[in-house]
Amino acid sequence: MQTLHIDVAVIGAGTAGLAAYGAAKAQGASVVMIEGGPYGTTCARVGCMPSKLLIAAAEAAHSAEHGAQFGVHVNGEVYVDGREVMARVKRERNRFVGFVVDSVDNLPAQEKLRGYARFIDATTLQVDEHTVVHAKRVVIATGSTPAVPAPFKALGDSVVVNDDVFAWDDLPASVAVFGPGVIGLELGQALSRLGVKVKVFGASGSVGPFSDPVVRDYALSTLGSEFYLDPKARVLAMEQVDGKAQIRFVNLDGEEVSESFDYALIATGRQPNVRHLGLENTGLQLDARGVPLFDPQTLQCGDSPVFIAGDANELLPLLHEAADQGKTAGDNAGRYPQVHAGFRRSSIAVVFSEPQMMMVGSRFADLPADSFVIGAINFEAQGRSRVMAVNKGLLHLYADKQTGRFLGAEMIGPRAENLAHLLAWSHQQQLTIAQMLDMPFYHPVIEEGLRTALRDAAAKLV
Repeated sequence: MQTLHIDVAVIGAGTAGLAAYGAAKAQGASVVMIEGGPYGTTCARVGCMPSKLLIAAAEAAHSAEHGAQFGVHVNGEVYVDGREVMARVKRERNRFVGFVVDSVDNLPAQEKLRGYARFIDATTLQVDEHTVVHAKRVVIATGSTPAVPAPFKALGDSVVVNDDVFAWDDLPASVAVFGPGVIGLELGQALSRLGVKVKVFGASGSVGPFSDPVVRDYALSTLGSEFYLDPKARVLAMEQVDGKAQIRFVNLDGEEVSESFDYALIATGRQPNVRHLGLENTGLQLDARGVPLFDPQTLQCGDSPVFIAGDANELLPLLHEAADQGKTAGDNAGRYPQVHAGFRRSSIAVVFSEPQMMMVGSRFADLPADSFVIGAINFEAQGRSRVMAVNKGLLHLYADKQTGRFLGAEMIGPRAENLAHLLAWSHQQQLTIAQMLDMPFYHPVIEEGLRTALRDAAAKLV
């Protein structure tokens, strides 16, 4: 057993961990980064990038099948080769992972430690059976993993999570998706467009990230017209029969049916990777999930020299948030005990379904009733959207009644990923609706739809 004395120990070499490492180093601290699993971030390995590769294949298949509305016809049936689809997904995914691995490989060998860390006390870590690390400060950046609720255990090895999807060599014939959130909708729709029989089941009635009931209902109607989607499903029984997931449920017509699926994809949430860290030995106050209580501005756990960043704290489980949080946690660990609030950007989230979804700034549900107006546009008649036959969508943006300031937005519709950035930049600059309307709009573009919603809000403010 070797002993190591260090200023800052960073547990986890994902997006948050790498950012924390760099920020602590910038403060002049000696740093070691500890990782027991494979290098490569969640985003690159099993998250953002492979899912977008699968979605890109699905979009190609969908476009080929729907060219007739433009007078463009395909001779013969559009054929999806599942093995070729998954081979490209894995090939390109491995390329993205390789970039991350290369960046870690280029770090000094003495600043990396392979193995799983466990707290002996608040600043002493044991790494596997080979090293004890005496650190002055610690950053926890261990990420998260998909959670599989106990009832799904009845489905045996037919249960998969999103991580497993990207290990497939071929596309299955059928998948039941549980959870119509971001992951469930993205993967469910992509698999459906690639020819897989898909049924998506929810429990709470939620669809995607939406809290605005009108936008949520529009999303349900739009996506439900393409594939089976029941956000308040009555699932009566689940079992594994002949290696497949047998689901008995009440369908949308109110009939009790039983169907068999090759896999049950569980997309009902993720859990922070903190269970095996020995946090009970730190003296830190833990919440019901076993996560240390922390200041969301400084990411400091209590008044201790321990900080937590990225998906491990579940504050906002997004890559750009993990990077920002890692920087804040690493910077504060490097300068401790003089900690400060990190830089926080306006919130932005995108779902790469079709139509896309986005949320910016304050959610509808978080705004006090009667304190704001809603500017709206339905994209079904919007010029450029109709030209491209992507004219399905609804945007609601929220403006403060007193000041006219733009507060936030929820949207399903075309180019939502692009509109989200325009709105997030406006939100971060605390622009008013009037100031946003003073900005240039070209013609004909989808962004003119945003201007329509801004004009609607402006009229209601008057």
